[in-house]
Amino acid sequence: MNVKTNDEKIYQMSLPTPFPVGDVNIFLVKGDALTLVDTGPKTKEAWDSFQFQLKEAGYSVEDIEQVLLTHHHPDHAGLLDFFPDEIDVMGHPYLNPFINRDEAFFSHHQLFMSTLLIKLGIDPVLIPYIEKGFEGLMSFSCHRPLTKVINEGMDIDGLEGWEVVETLGHAQSHLSFYHSQFKVMLGGDLLIKNISSNPLIEPPLQGNERPRSLLQYNDSLRKLMDRPIDIVYPGHGERVEHVHKLVEHRLKKQHERALQVLSFVNESTVFDLCVQLFPKVYKKQTVLTLSETIGQLDYLEDMGKVECREENGILRYYKR
Repeated sequence: MNVKTNDEKIYQMSLPTPFPVGDVNIFLVKGDALTLVDTGPKTKEAWDSFQFQLKEAGYSVEDIEQVLLTHHHPDHAGLLDFFPDEIDVMGHPYLNPFINRDEAFFSHHQLFMSTLLIKLGIDPVLIPYIEKGFEGLMSFSCHRPLTKVINEGMDIDGLEGWEVVETLGHAQSHLSFYHSQFKVMLGGDLLIKNISSNPLIEPPLQGNERPRSLLQYNDSLRKLMDRPIDIVYPGHGERVEHVHKLVEHRLKKQHERALQVLSFVNESTVFDLCVQLFPKVYKKQTVLTLSETIGQLDYLEDMGKVECREENGILRYYKR
C-alpha cells in the first residue's frame, strides 16, 4: 500500500521480503531529481508490488532518475538488478564491493568471518552452515556498481536540503538522510519503532580490525539527539515520532541488557555466552546471536567491566 507522508515530497511504499523482519519500506522523494531511497529484495513479488505502488503514486520506473541506498543488506538493495542501467546509484563506500560482488572483497569477507568465528570459540561444525546461509542471503542481492560514493555531511545531487549522515552499526555501509527544514530523517534500519536493530558482525572495508558494531550503533543513535527531528521514516514498520524519547529509551535498555550479560561472564568465550543467552535460537541464527553477544561484551569492555584475553587463539572474557 502506498502511503503519502505529511511532507508531500515523500511517498512511502512497503514491499514484501522473504526474511523474518517482514516488509521493507522504501521511499520516493520528489526534488530536482526524482529519487528512490532503497529498493527492496531481488524477488518478483517485490518488483511487482513496487511497480503497482509506483503507478498508484503517478510514476513509472522510467521516471526515477537516481537511487540512494541506506545500506547494503539485500532487503534494501537487491532489487537494483531490475532497474535500468542508466539510473544513478549512490551510497556509502562500503556498498560498492558488496553490491558489485567484488571477488577480492568477498574472499576477504569469508576469510575474516571464518577466522573471527574460530576466535569467538564457535563449534567449527557450524561454520559451513553459516557460509551457506550467507550464500543464500546473497541470492536476494544485486550485482551492479555504485555510480557515486557519498558520505557524512555531503549534500545530495538533485535533493536540495537533504544531508548525508553516516550512521554505522547495523551495517558498515549505513547512511541516513536528514532534512533540517522538514525535521525528518530517512533512517533505514537505524531506528525502528517496535524493535531494536541488530548491530551485525561485518569485516572492515580495509584491514582486519573488527568494527565494534554496537558501539558504532550507539554513537549513531546519539547523532539523532544532536538534531531537531520530528519524524524518522524507517526501513521497517511504522514511522517513528518522539524520536529523542525513543533513542533515550533504547540506550537505557542497552545499558541494562549489558549489565545482565555481565552476570554470565566467567572466563567465557563469546560462543559460550551466546549459547547461554540464546539457547533456543543460536543454531538457526548464529551470526545474529553472536553479533548481539559480542556487542554486549564490547560495551562492557568499553565500560571497564570486563577484560578480553586471547588464549591459544581463542578470546576469553573475564570480569574486572
